[in-house]
Amino acid sequence: MTSPVLTFLGAAGTVTGSRFLIEHDETRVLVDCGLYQGLANLRRRNWETLPIDAASIDAVVVTHAHLDHCGYLPKLVRDGFGGRIVCTEDTAELATIVLRDSARLQEEDAAYANDVGFSKHHPALPLYDAGDVEKTLPLLERVEFLQPTEVAPGVVVTLQPAGHILGSATALVEVDGASALFSGDLGRTGHPLLRPPTDPPAADVVVVESTYGDRRHPPRDPQVLAGAVRRTVGRGGSVLIPAFAVDRTELVILELTRLMHAGEIPRVPIFVDSPMALAALAVYRRAVRQESVQLRDEVRGAHGILEDTDLHAIRDATASQRLNRPTVPCIIISASGMATGGRVVHHLAQQLPDPRNCVVLTGYQAVGTRGRQLQEGARQVKMHGRYVPVRAEIVDVQDFSVHADADEMVRWIGRMPTPPDNVYVVHGEPHAAATLAARIDDELGWCAVVPRYGERVRVGGTLPAPAVPQG
Repeated sequence: MTSPVLTFLGAAGTVTGSRFLIEHDETRVLVDCGLYQGLANLRRRNWETLPIDAASIDAVVVTHAHLDHCGYLPKLVRDGFGGRIVCTEDTAELATIVLRDSARLQEEDAAYANDVGFSKHHPALPLYDAGDVEKTLPLLERVEFLQPTEVAPGVVVTLQPAGHILGSATALVEVDGASALFSGDLGRTGHPLLRPPTDPPAADVVVVESTYGDRRHPPRDPQVLAGAVRRTVGRGGSVLIPAFAVDRTELVILELTRLMHAGEIPRVPIFVDSPMALAALAVYRRAVRQESVQLRDEVRGAHGILEDTDLHAIRDATASQRLNRPTVPCIIISASGMATGGRVVHHLAQQLPDPRNCVVLTGYQAVGTRGRQLQEGARQVKMHGRYVPVRAEIVDVQDFSVHADADEMVRWIGRMPTPPDNVYVVHGEPHAAATLAARIDDELGWCAVVPRYGERVRVGGTLPAPAVPQG
């Protein structure tokens, strides 16, 4: 019996596009099925057919509902996949929201590109559409945390809380006596709502993310956000906050509400301009009301923590368009978090040229995204086929990141009961991944490698015995 084989079909040498294939005999299981984001050459991979037949995959295990971990699922289904998609209850709820929104945005962007004529493709087409999403959703299968589940013949998966977003999990995959642990995205020990990641179990190999593998998070400084709001309102402008719809919007709302109640910032209207963010907020509110075991002890009894918010929910496109040029100082929270698409792009196009305004970045900005360009001081950014000057103030608030930093990742993996054979460092830019791999090698003495895109490695088993010299 041969050892299982692990193939890195995504998130190798880059942050997005998580896809990891485990094969054993005739069985194939994919761990995560995400979209590439950022640089154009990476985004083009979304359009490439996987190097394996989608119909030959028995099951997909999804660690959490962010687009770079689940956003390729409808394309996989369009290409012939019809197996099980295993995830936690909250991941299924949030992924339903995320995938429907993803299809809608792609359809709208393709239609807009065709109307305006800036696309290189004629006609511009979405990667997948709403029909593909609706064929995908019935395949979602909810499983409990810590409940071993046979997802394919001889393949057992156990999900443990990862503390990154609601429903996020690490995944232990066991095949014929061999085991691989996938970190997914690890949360921070100080997440305002969620418990820290559960300690890792023993495994032959570990596939660990490295988004912040080369840095430590700075101490929290609420005055960075508070100061930005005060300055902007003082000059008669508005604050635009690109924020991920899942988890990030909730944390931004919590902090803005706290600052207003404490008198740290003026009371101005807060608009949540993202139907997806509003739907995700409802999932988080339900988790708080039901006192989910994923929540921190101090949160589980605070049923009103996400209810006591004087928010203006923007659901339709007409109301969103009115926010392109606000008539009074306000705060606008809109997706996407890296300004790669969605309503926030239209707001940026209108508001960036006005020096009274401010754009607050609240999390990781991948290479090649508009958010990364703004973070790095771009004087102009391209949107919808034309360049827009950047005159607004740009403020980078790092308090909202829910990715573990390098120290937290080394501590987490170091709590494994026994050393693994190999650690594969993925889901990071090259320097971040290489830096984390070196730390794991230096500090833990474990063999840590940054795998190449498409690389295949064995899981478990024993090395062949060395040849015995003759004579």
